[in-house]
Formats: sequence, C-alpha cells, structure tokens
Amino acid sequence: MAIKAIANNKFRSFLSMLGIIIGVAAVIVMMAIGQGSKESIRQNISQMGSNIIMIRPGADRGPGGVRQDPSAMQTLKPEDYEKMMRT
Repeated sequence: MAIKAIANNKFRSFLSMLGIIIGVAAVIVMMAIGQGSKESIRQNISQMGSNIIMIRPGADRGPGGVRQDPSAMQTLKPEDYEKMMRT
C-alpha cells in the first residue's frame, strides 16, 4: 500500500525525500562548523601560553553573588602594577 502511494504521488514523494536530505545535510554541516570553530578557539588559547594573567576591574561580587556598587570597588593603582612586575 505504501509503495503504491509513493508511485501515485511521485512529485510529493520527491519533495519529501528532498526535504529530509536537505535537513540531514544541514544538521551535519552545522555540527561540522561547530566542531571546527571549537577546535580553532582551542588552538588560539593554547598558543597564548600558560604565563598569561587576566585582570578585569569591576567584576567583583560581594557576599551572595551580588554585584557591588562600582564606586565602592577598589581599582588597580600604579603601585599594584609595580608590585606585580617585581614578583
């Protein structure tokens, strides 16, 4: 019965198969792009080396994970930089 329905509706069957093929191909392509970009980012990070320190002012959080008022935060001063360069 299914084969007879496919034979009677050739164009509809063709469009259904085409939609399935395009859908599967799109998923495969998106997965490949995601894996490639992940590997590219991993290589960029590994090229930076292990002697890097990142300091982000203003990212301090108080008790309970609540952000502090920016005016109450301590910022880096030239003396802090000099201490870091000495060590």
